[in-house]
Parts: sequence; structure tokens; C-alpha cells
Amino acid sequence: MDYEIVLAKEEDREELLALYHAQIGREGCPWSDEYPSNETIDFDLSRDALYVYRSDNKIYGAMSIEDDEEVNKLPYWNKDLEPEAEFARICVLPDSQQKGIGRIMLAFLHEELKRRGYKGVHIIVNKHNPKALRLYDSFGYKTVGECFMYEQDFFCYEKEL
Repeated sequence: MDYEIVLAKEEDREELLALYHAQIGREGCPWSDEYPSNETIDFDLSRDALYVYRSDNKIYGAMSIEDDEEVNKLPYWNKDLEPEAEFARICVLPDSQQKGIGRIMLAFLHEELKRRGYKGVHIIVNKHNPKALRLYDSFGYKTVGECFMYEQDFFCYEKEL
């Protein structure tokens, strides 16, 4: 499948919301009709931080470079990896999962973050999301802590780029 990973545009909003809503109720995904929202998309678009995986003019996946002050304040992150980026909201259409799209997007993200000058990357991962945990483990992310935020339990994952 030919594809491209590009910055999302305003005209992608409706398709992005549909992608986000398709995740609701899936194992380990606490998303709801309220999150991610139009405001989340606004925030990501305003920072050139939202990427989409597109093939045949259809969005199959999305991911965001995050800027969450509360997550960045967690005490677990390795100071030697600064500047360190955070990412969030990586998702793939349910009927396209388990086909390598998540792996392609994450590899792209690592290269993009390096290009932007980051030395490391961190993420909080819902403890009950086995697909996400397997994906990050396969890329060599290390569990550096645990936290309870946004009414859920997370592992704190980190990786040197």
C-alpha cells in the first residue's frame, strides 16, 4: 500500500474526529465523545504537531507530538535525554490494525523528533492497552515509572532517540 505521513490540515478535521471516535470502547482506550475533541485538534494543528498516515486519499492513522505540562513534570524522565519530546494519541483505524501501520508511524515519529533536535522521547501508556504496550516494547521503550492521571493508570515509557 502506497502511503504518506504528513502534517494534518484543517480539511482533515472531520476524518480525524471519525478516526478518534472509532477507538472509543476498544481495549485499553479510555477515549470518549469529549476526548480527543475539536479543541484537541485545534491545539495540535496550531503547533504543527499532528501527523496523519494517508493512503489512497484516506486517513488510516494519526499521532500527535504532545505538549502536556503535567506529564512533563513527572519525576521519572531522564534529564540526560533533554530536550525530550512527548507524543500522544497514536491510533489506527480498527479494521487496519495489526498491519504494521502503527510501527511505520512510530518509526517516522522517531526520525521527525530527531530532525527537530530532540534527544529522547517519552509517553504515558494506559496499563490496560496491550497493543500499545507491545508496540512500544518492540521499539525498546523502557518503563521508568507509573502514574495515575486523567482517571487512569499509566506506565511512563521513555526512549533515547
